[in-house]
Amino acid sequence: MANIEDKNINLDEFRQNQRTAFLMMEYDRLTKKIEEAETVADGDKEMAELVTVEITELQKQRDGIMASIKDIVAKEVAEEEVVNEVIMEIRAGAGGEESALFALNLKEMYQGFAITQGWQFEVLDESLSEMGGYKEVSIEVKGKNIYDAMRYETGVHRVQRIPATEKQGRVHTSTASVAVMPIRKKTKVIINPADLEIETTRSGGAGGQNVNKVETAVRIIHKPTGIAVRSQSERFQQRNREKAMMILEAKLNELQEVADKKEETDERRSQIGTGDRSEKIRTYNILQDRITDHRIKQSWHGLERIMAGEIGPIIKALDEAGGGTTPTDEDED
Repeated sequence: MANIEDKNINLDEFRQNQRTAFLMMEYDRLTKKIEEAETVADGDKEMAELVTVEITELQKQRDGIMASIKDIVAKEVAEEEVVNEVIMEIRAGAGGEESALFALNLKEMYQGFAITQGWQFEVLDESLSEMGGYKEVSIEVKGKNIYDAMRYETGVHRVQRIPATEKQGRVHTSTASVAVMPIRKKTKVIINPADLEIETTRSGGAGGQNVNKVETAVRIIHKPTGIAVRSQSERFQQRNREKAMMILEAKLNELQEVADKKEETDERRSQIGTGDRSEKIRTYNILQDRITDHRIKQSWHGLERIMAGEIGPIIKALDEAGGGTTPTDEDED
């Protein structure tokens, strides 16, 4: 029997796929007719000549159906590869309170850019410093092709400026780390509930008295890896639990991708390094009104506009350069 099936095709998957199941019904019907015609022709030379044309036509029809099925599946795969949701984490690095204030500046920059793009931007969890900066903040951002746009923001960002508290006018250098983790439709990891330690606490920060009276904030610890995540943005504990699980899944997926690539560093270090000043990808020089991306060795002026969210030209330049090259310690501005 002539057959277009190959070892890489799982027909049962096509039968179970809602988008291709109806086509598989016709595929199977034609397959049965081909088998019946071949049975009739078997051992009978004259009959074989008569049904050859019919079998050829049936096979042609079946080939066309399989081509349609493969096209549908290919489109599904393409849709799955487009990531429209990410988790961003911004952490203060070297520089104490000034670093925390810079982390806040970065959060406001990305929020401003998200508004211009029509993206949804929601803070899931935050840890504030004494001066109102961010020790760390987790953010959920949703928008079309968002990961393709934001993936090159991952790394250590460095700021050079005179802090408001600096009485002698000295320039300080501080860092903050950014991690961009995609939320994929198909996860690479399976999370065992037995591996989770779940804690509930009262939400902190803004939200009113009701938020602080009820234990709605959720913290989840993945015991095998030691990864801890937290969500307090929602009013209800169950929703915060779902958000925290989403963050955990994104982190574990990143960890798995690193393992797949056989990299020696773990997900956190590969994403944002240690926060040391030398591990920078970009410098924001306030006095010179200049921002420099060290991977593509390109600079822009107008820092006030950029920090307000006008980072489109930087995003575009990085995309066109494919992210550029990893800067070395010698790549000083």
